[in-house]
Amino acid sequence: MAFKRRARRMRLGLGRYRVGPMWLWKALLVFVAIAFAGQLLGVIFNKSLQQDRSRSLFSSDGQGPSLGSCRPHSHVMFLKTHKTASSTVLNMLYRYGEERDLCFALPLGYQFGYPLPFNAHRVKGYRGPHVAAFSIMGNHMRFNKPEVEKVMPVDTFYFSIMRDPVALAESSYAYYKAVAPAFKKAKGLGDFADNPRKYYDPRLRNNHYARNLLWFDFGLDHNANFSTTLARRGEAAVRRAFKLILVSEHFDQSMVLLRHALCWPLDAIVSFSLNARQQKPSGGSSWVGKAAAAQPPALALTDDQRLKLREWNALDWHLYQAFNRSFWNEVDRFGRTRMDQEVALLRTRRDVLARACLRDGGRPVEASRIRDKTIRPFQSGLVKILGYELQPGLDNATHQSCLRMIRPEIQYKDLLDARQFPRAAPQAAQAQAPAIPAGGDYVRKDPSSQLRTGELGVGEGGGVGGGTGEDRSRLSRSNNNNNNQTLLRDGGGKGKIK
Repeated sequence: MAFKRRARRMRLGLGRYRVGPMWLWKALLVFVAIAFAGQLLGVIFNKSLQQDRSRSLFSSDGQGPSLGSCRPHSHVMFLKTHKTASSTVLNMLYRYGEERDLCFALPLGYQFGYPLPFNAHRVKGYRGPHVAAFSIMGNHMRFNKPEVEKVMPVDTFYFSIMRDPVALAESSYAYYKAVAPAFKKAKGLGDFADNPRKYYDPRLRNNHYARNLLWFDFGLDHNANFSTTLARRGEAAVRRAFKLILVSEHFDQSMVLLRHALCWPLDAIVSFSLNARQQKPSGGSSWVGKAAAAQPPALALTDDQRLKLREWNALDWHLYQAFNRSFWNEVDRFGRTRMDQEVALLRTRRDVLARACLRDGGRPVEASRIRDKTIRPFQSGLVKILGYELQPGLDNATHQSCLRMIRPEIQYKDLLDARQFPRAAPQAAQAQAPAIPAGGDYVRKDPSSQLRTGELGVGEGGGVGGGTGEDRSRLSRSNNNNNNQTLLRDGGGKGKIK
């Protein structure tokens, strides 16, 4: 009996011993299950959070102040003038149209037959007036509105941008010295400014870069003698053709006016400066303009030389003064306080996107330092053209949105062209990469391709190569100012600009 009692006590003891571990094991299993579920939920949450951050980075926070009940303009024509921050503006149009799958009026090459006056047949896919529905046009051209109207819808919003002729001359000299005979012969811009007629011959091709370049791009006679009557006629012609003229020196204020005119979200007009020259920033903003100080010796000017350049570019100076006044009248109508608030919002948004998208705190870098060769800007002229590098580790959606903001003009045009004309993409992929001479007129290394694209290439000596005999004849007439765009010429004498 005693033995049986001891055996029973041992069984009971072992039972009590097993109850403890069973409970602990069950608790441990529950804990592991909870931890595993938490980890799984955490992965899902983090992935969702990443997607939400991507969406919020380029959506809700980027809409800006309400624009009321206006409807966004989807038919836009931008006259891309030379050396005016116009490449940055074109990037905005490219981004907006690509994100909304709009149809671009693209050139056969990289420009619309420039420096010839624009002709509708230079648009890829053009089959006659309003046969195809184009939404956005913005590549370089010499403006010719009757031909543009054959391509763009009747409700198109026309706008352009201007810049102080002295700053424009500095940039033009830096970019086009190798191809403009007037610049090539001069020792420096100051030397040219002291006696421009010593170097300038209106009969030589590409010398339009050296005098009244704005006037030329607007389709007017840039070699006409200045008179107040002529200048006012040109001003009136520009006012009739364009609903808004931006001012390069006041880029952020220009973007605010443009946003409200087009009824576009804030992110559509936030930008990083593209095609900028290497130089020191001129202010506190992260946007590095093209008119900063610290010019190289070849571009240095005295106050007297700056005055002489304004006199030499008297028609451009009149346009700039007139539309600078109009610009600030528009700002006054918009409201100075309201403008200051929206400019501050724009700059804050730019800084946020720069920190999220770009290496080196958003500072532009030399092309040679950009690891991704597909986004290196082409180099031209006396100074280095800067670009950007993206932050590593961006999720795909954010990477694509950031990439759109820094993609150089030439590569962006090729991308849009391949998407819009996919059947031509295999042939385009086999073509050689575009060669960009100092003049900035884009041609391909294959000489015969100039006939295919209709693009006129700038030769080393400043002449124009390629094109048909008719093209060369038309260009000669254009440079002699006998084409049908010379509507405003009069016989007035040269005037002094105060």
